[in-house]
Amino acid sequence: MTTESPATADEASLFGPASQFSAFFDDPRWALAMIRATVLEAAHPQIGAALVDNSTFVVHPWRRLRNTFLSMRRMFGADPAVREREAARLNRLHARMSGTDSRGRAYDARDRETRAWVVATLFESAVTMCRLSGQPLDQDTMERMYAEYRSFLAALDGDAAELPEELNAFWRYFDRVVENELENTEAARVILYRLFDHLPAPALFDGAPTLWAAGRAVVGPLLGAITVASLPESYRRRAGLPEMPGAPILMQGAYLTAGLARFLPEGWIDAESMIETLSLSPDSDDPRARTVAALRARMKRVSALLRLITPLSRDTGPHPAPSAGPGENRRSAEDFFRRVLDQTGDGHLDWPDLAAMARELSTRLDLDEPEETRLYDAFAAWWRELQTALDTDGDGRVSAQEYATAVPSLAGPALIRVAEVLFDATDKDGNGRIDADEYRTLFRTAFHRDLPTTDGAYGRSAFVGDFLSFMAGRRPGTPYDPLLADA
Repeated sequence: MTTESPATADEASLFGPASQFSAFFDDPRWALAMIRATVLEAAHPQIGAALVDNSTFVVHPWRRLRNTFLSMRRMFGADPAVREREAARLNRLHARMSGTDSRGRAYDARDRETRAWVVATLFESAVTMCRLSGQPLDQDTMERMYAEYRSFLAALDGDAAELPEELNAFWRYFDRVVENELENTEAARVILYRLFDHLPAPALFDGAPTLWAAGRAVVGPLLGAITVASLPESYRRRAGLPEMPGAPILMQGAYLTAGLARFLPEGWIDAESMIETLSLSPDSDDPRARTVAALRARMKRVSALLRLITPLSRDTGPHPAPSAGPGENRRSAEDFFRRVLDQTGDGHLDWPDLAAMARELSTRLDLDEPEETRLYDAFAAWWRELQTALDTDGDGRVSAQEYATAVPSLAGPALIRVAEVLFDATDKDGNGRIDADEYRTLFRTAFHRDLPTTDGAYGRSAFVGDFLSFMAGRRPGTPYDPLLADA
């Protein structure tokens, strides 16, 4: 009989279903804590600059949420092989993010001190959520949870040297960073004041824009007020964040109410299933799709009723397509530019947008390093091709207007190479055909039930042609929409 080494046994106790993180994963309070932690991360100048330049959280917040939860689940899971693979993926992702902020200061997503701050905000926000909900953690529990988060950092960086070893020293470290390093960054302002007010509807609410707008108009400002009130007082004061009257009471009530979930039977709340349901396409192969379709039908009826009794529908949701006319193609091109190409939401197409596409595809397909590198290289070649063809004013970016006047230039040799790399990554058995199982794997919950072929398989030329039609904006409503266009 074999026995675990002390190091292995100790590591197992910090990860998996027995960890403190797992106990919080399906806790509704965790949603409030994650928003708070994200603001504290974004308030760090390096992280804030990286988010503004590279992140898709404004345009695709639900996709970002799903990927974050999936990554955290992998990192805190019991399988060390899964954890190592995910850590390697995150390191490759962050290695591609560097640059300078608006003040000329350099940032690098692999900076060890900055990564330690990300982990610190997650731990501190978890402790704060328990305190605000009237269930403060005892010292032993905090010590154990802190050890888990230091182990999480060590899995990423090889060690946790950038975080203090002792919990008491951590609180001094946290206060020092808040006092001396955090700023009222653009990324923090976007999260607090733009994201909540303009949060796009998840797939579940697609087709019910009035209902979503009505709920967002109420919940958005409240979430912003709750988050601001929960931030460290010293940061609020230095950043000049306005506090809504009564916000501290509102914040306390929100955390206390979320904390009541502990009285629900175990298993009633599953965060991962909820996130997947929000983003689930009703025509997917997922068994839950029928329930989602029924929910969407009911929400559409409620939305229609709201349109009759409120003026909200005048300014919300996608507008019906106009009748055919001289400007129809241009409007369609600009809509595709906004929904698909401008992944970062800054109004222009540049390398971070295409890198975000490569990152999303790599994440969904769980590509290994060689396949991921091939995909990024293909997207990089496509960006160089786009710059040459579309960047008419030479500013290093492609505007919506430049794109709309030269749509055919999108489907060049480099984009064909992107499609071929995707085909090879999907064709796992290497037989030159994508069967139904491989096709479903490609987009997980973002595929249609039937393949658009008569023999039940997808050949290379058909796959490349379909992908090119989508990426040139000529074919809306394909299986690629939920992957690259939906929020």
